[in-house]
Amino acid sequence: MKKYIYKKIREGFTLLEMLVVIGIVMILVGAVSSSYSTAQKKSRDARRKSDLAAIQNALEQYYSVCNYVYPSSINSGINCPTPPISIMPTVPADPKTTTPYPATLYPTMYNICASLEADATGSYCVTNQQ
Repeated sequence: MKKYIYKKIREGFTLLEMLVVIGIVMILVGAVSSSYSTAQKKSRDARRKSDLAAIQNALEQYYSVCNYVYPSSINSGINCPTPPISIMPTVPADPKTTTPYPATLYPTMYNICASLEADATGSYCVTNQQ
């Protein structure tokens, strides 16, 4: 008489295999989310620098067009009263907080700064070029 050996057919995963797969997936999700967060910070920092450069250009245009003085405020835009020219109707705000950039404005000088998130220096400032 022959002895028949039946092999047990596996129809699923063991609990240990499932836990290993879940652990690997969680490690990958953690790595991807941290690099995505860093990319967002760098993107907002680049936007801040670009915004400040645009504001600086607008202020220098204002200076050359409006009797060689800088505006007293930029909250309502950069508009020259005489001659009536709108140089920058809306001044960009911080991309994360949507608050205006802190600006120190005098008739002969200005200083505008933004706090950076991903850069070790911590802030980026522009001043008058005249």
